[in-house]
Amino acid sequence: MLAIDTATTFDSQSAGGLLTSALRERAADQHYLKLNGLAKSFGKTQVFAEIEAEIARGEFITLLGPSGCGKSTLLRAIAGLNDVDAGQIIVDGHDITQLPPQRRGIGMVFQHYALFPNMRVADNVAFGLRMKKVRPEERERRVSEVLRLVELTDQAQRFPHQLSGGQRQRVALARALVVEPQILLLDEPLSALDARIRRHLRDQIRDIQKSLGLTTLFVTHDQEEALLLSDRIFLMHQGRILQQGNAESLYTRPVDATAAGFMGHYNLIGRELARPLLGYESDSPRVALRPEALYLQPDTSSQGQQDECVNFPIQPLPDNAGPGCPGVIRRHQLLGNIVRYEVDCQGLRLNVDVLNRSARQLLPCHLRVMLHADLDEVQALGGNETVATSRVSHG
Repeated sequence: MLAIDTATTFDSQSAGGLLTSALRERAADQHYLKLNGLAKSFGKTQVFAEIEAEIARGEFITLLGPSGCGKSTLLRAIAGLNDVDAGQIIVDGHDITQLPPQRRGIGMVFQHYALFPNMRVADNVAFGLRMKKVRPEERERRVSEVLRLVELTDQAQRFPHQLSGGQRQRVALARALVVEPQILLLDEPLSALDARIRRHLRDQIRDIQKSLGLTTLFVTHDQEEALLLSDRIFLMHQGRILQQGNAESLYTRPVDATAAGFMGHYNLIGRELARPLLGYESDSPRVALRPEALYLQPDTSSQGQQDECVNFPIQPLPDNAGPGCPGVIRRHQLLGNIVRYEVDCQGLRLNVDVLNRSARQLLPCHLRVMLHADLDEVQALGGNETVATSRVSHG
């Protein structure tokens, strides 16, 4: 009996120890990269401050924001290319804040490639391995593997000037990956490329990141890139992280007018206009509504008699649609599969997005319409930002 009790106690303790170890490992993975109170100024100009973030192992994070918000400087600080005035950078439990760049285990891809023009592709990729004094046979193997990964095996003996912009950016990516970094940093790597190449390389970067399980921070000012690529987005404004979350939460639930204005073509409406225009009661000083959450319907009133030639797009109203507000189409923009109408609704201009199903359903300017809001999609906003609405003259 005693022997059994002893064995049971031993097994229980072992299981508990293993469980504790597993939980500790999982917790470490969830807090793989920690930024604690980072701050940086150049002279009297504060670039960023109070940066707090915890990033999981293998997570793809996008630092999104307008030019001058501090996102690239923050990335360079993590890489060790800029020092910080305050705070800590912790990687896998180790403080790397004071370590030189070459000892941080971080790979970085720059916007303008930074390739050596006098070196062939293979030599550019191998440069970091040479600096680490990796044996020639191991160096050749790793270069060959990473060139295959970025689909540049056939370009190994070419010089940078013989490559396209997309190929040069892939060489820069291969050079960062070949040293097997703990963390990959990408500073607007797609901004200099044309749209078709940018889309292809964007998908390729994400596929490679997923296959390697590599913790990645990606800097961009392009909302579409951020929404498509990221596990989470850190939206930066004036040197601070204004909002963070997954793509859905940032796009559909902005925290304030600044976030709403940057993440999409939100209609921002003051409380005093939300009720008469949308039929929405709010205690917040302003509300936000995405252009796809507004619906155009024919105006059947005596003032809005429709031209028989107008072929109205079919837009079934949502279950919780607000009352109709009369408006006049002032202009439209063709955005590929979307038509964005600018509608003057009692002196307030609102953007309305409609799926571009047919050229025959393009609505003309000066057409009178009824505008309905999906009240389930109205977002109440806090903060003290000025409401970005514009009054127009009737005509």
